[in-house]
Amino acid sequence: MLNIRAVLLTILALLAFAGNSVLCRMALAHTSMDAASFTTVRLLSGALMLWLLVVLRQGAPQVQGSWLSALALFVYAAGFSFAYLQLNTGIGALILFGAVQSGMIGYGLWRGERFSARQWLGLLMACAGLTGLLLPGLSAPPLMGSMLMLTAGFAWAVYSLRGKGAANPLQVTAGNFIRTLPMTLLLSVVLFGQLSFDNNGMLYAVLSGALTSGVGYAIWYSVLPQLKATIAATVQLTVPVLAAIAGILILSEPLTQRLILASVAILGGIALVVLTPVRRIK
Repeated sequence: MLNIRAVLLTILALLAFAGNSVLCRMALAHTSMDAASFTTVRLLSGALMLWLLVVLRQGAPQVQGSWLSALALFVYAAGFSFAYLQLNTGIGALILFGAVQSGMIGYGLWRGERFSARQWLGLLMACAGLTGLLLPGLSAPPLMGSMLMLTAGFAWAVYSLRGKGAANPLQVTAGNFIRTLPMTLLLSVVLFGQLSFDNNGMLYAVLSGALTSGVGYAIWYSVLPQLKATIAATVQLTVPVLAAIAGILILSEPLTQRLILASVAILGGIALVVLTPVRRIK
């Protein structure tokens, strides 16, 4: 049974994950900050915070990671930022989460996991919900923003799968964040003529990188060993819901019928998949 400390840390981590969507949307929709600058400041702040946490825990700046994982992390962060130029907070988080979980579920199938009828039903529900969300209509999210967020989600799935089972996830994450810095600086150079800085936007980017990313990931990795895999996957279902609620309350974003129905189908479908034990093909 989980102790109170583990429960509180899990809640903090989930709030941090949802906070990333809120802070990004606040910066890009309510300030003059551009997406490339937000990405750069977020990753730089995250790298500094994670490096500091590694030093405080290990007593020496030992970092790990790989360039391929860093590339996946960069694609996630950049796609995430540019997508939120067009998407509302809740819709963006829902598309991101759906893509992440779909990518990881697809990888499991490719590796030989065998689904039950209930899991196939759940997967079809999730796919139908995502398709329904993206179908053209008055309340449909912009196609380009949706495609960028789908790309970000699949990149995060790749990043998560590559880091699964890491002996020291904090060191690995710190090293990957540090390795993204040349990539994000190159992005800023390419888009130099479009860069736009804003004091509030900078603050949101620093908070996103240092707190909701750096500290949030550190908290999540510290409590993850105490959670069963199904519990860890299931509690993450709350992230898009928390992000949508925050978007409505803080940013006055609309709650549409399409978003509600898509959320039920996507989150309910994924819950059916992750809560049912899987079998491997012998």
